[in-house]
Amino acid sequence: MPRPVPVPERSGRPRDPEVDRRVLDAAVDVFARTGWAGFSIDAVARAASVGKASIYLRWSGKEALLTEAVGSAFAPISTIDSGSVRDDLLALAHLLLDLYDGPTGLAARRMVVESEATPGLADHWSEVRAAQVRATRGIVRRAVRRGELPAGTSVTLVVDTLCGAAMLRSVAVPAHLRDTAGRARSRYARELVDFVLAAATRG
Repeated sequence: MPRPVPVPERSGRPRDPEVDRRVLDAAVDVFARTGWAGFSIDAVARAASVGKASIYLRWSGKEALLTEAVGSAFAPISTIDSGSVRDDLLALAHLLLDLYDGPTGLAARRMVVESEATPGLADHWSEVRAAQVRATRGIVRRAVRRGELPAGTSVTLVVDTLCGAAMLRSVAVPAHLRDTAGRARSRYARELVDFVLAAATRG
């Protein structure tokens, strides 16, 4: 079974799941709008309409809060395991396309860049990122073990091609075509997965 994507330990026990959700949603929104430079517990508390004390009961600081807020969007990757490589890659493609081009898209794209340049944030995000990579590569490795992909399949090339294309689409499609792009995501996911599988199985 794939390993679950870890989330940072909290400094206290959640008192109200609804407060948790409001804070996490607010954290994503604040980070998307302002980046790390404008991200603070104060800003998140105001956006979520909760007191700062409620946030500090749950998270040790803004690094842990942001890591869980953004990382939770990637967490479903660890549950993808249908027994079919095409179905698994389709699920992964849909998840990534929705993630990078949906409501969390700007925050997810910011995290890719800003976590590399922010030491405190990088320490928190590195474990989540490593778990994402393990879970994604596990999809391909299981397919090889089942004989759905050739023994010599490059796990790196399959993963990089699919994940890179899903991320790039969110920045390559012009803003005025975004609505059309949203309606076309399902078709693009199928085309992308079929392209990757054709390349991987070509003799």
